[in-house]
Amino acid sequence: MVFSPVLIRMTAEQGYKIWHISFSYLAFMWMAVLFLFLSIHLFFDIYALLITLSTKILSPSMNRYSLEKGVGLIVTFVLVAGIIFYGKIEASRIIVEKITLHTDKLPQGINSLRVVQVSDIHFSNINGLRFAKKIYEIVNSLNPDILVSTGDLIEKGLHQKEEVADELRKLQARYGKYAVPGNHEFYYGIQEASEFTESAGFRMLRNETVFAGDLIHITGIDDRGPNWAGEESAGIERKILDQDPYNFTMLLKHQPKVNDKSAELFDLQLSGHTHKGQVFPFSLVTFFFYSFHSGLYKVRENSYIYVSRGAGVWGPPIRFLSRPEITVFDLERR
Repeated sequence: MVFSPVLIRMTAEQGYKIWHISFSYLAFMWMAVLFLFLSIHLFFDIYALLITLSTKILSPSMNRYSLEKGVGLIVTFVLVAGIIFYGKIEASRIIVEKITLHTDKLPQGINSLRVVQVSDIHFSNINGLRFAKKIYEIVNSLNPDILVSTGDLIEKGLHQKEEVADELRKLQARYGKYAVPGNHEFYYGIQEASEFTESAGFRMLRNETVFAGDLIHITGIDDRGPNWAGEESAGIERKILDQDPYNFTMLLKHQPKVNDKSAELFDLQLSGHTHKGQVFPFSLVTFFFYSFHSGLYKVRENSYIYVSRGAGVWGPPIRFLSRPEITVFDLERR
């Protein structure tokens, strides 16, 4: 297990597909088992500590509530196995979240506009062509006017890169398909990741704005890691967003961070990155670090941010209390 990250990298670079997938499953599932075992067993340790303190401070009779030796360990193993089994099922069941927003910024003659967001798909050696076909079926059934990807589209080790790109390229959106890079695009290699994204039919927006279909402004901001939300980012965002205020402006930014200096310049920010923790109780950690954790938030009087839970997985191919999603935004004339 100590050497599994090295083995994953080596087998990927040498093209040993079966070994690469095997080591990936082994390492990532072991990561999930360790995390869940620690979290659940910590709960039993805290319970045992409380019983011990209650016995000494309140009454010796409190000792009768203590667990039999080994019970906590057995229950922990059972719960871990159950969560892993259920988590594999949950990760495969993508749901469609639907949000309706009313605006007076749609052009005359346009009463509604449908935007579909995919985020954090993480195409990899584990989620490849079969997963791409599922994404295609769901998105295609939604008939998007505009399709956006808010980062982390691809991981290292994807063996079916061309086939996956071909599947995504079949997706049609009347006014275009747009994407921004997430942190994993930079881990992958931003140039190669951009080429993959564009071969899939998306226009990669890197600190730039397009006027999609002459209807709405779509601005894409690069992801540069945890510190890419400071003065430099705020300055870039404000400069790019400082445009015609009478048209609806949608901001695509992978990490769900809102700069106060540019918050009033967009109508809707679409983000991802958090996965809503992906596996509870890790969601408690991500909730602590991100003020905008999952779902729709009102930022200003007429500004909103939506944080997607993502459609794919990073690391362990499971989800627990964090259903994967594809999101539909119906913009309707007020």
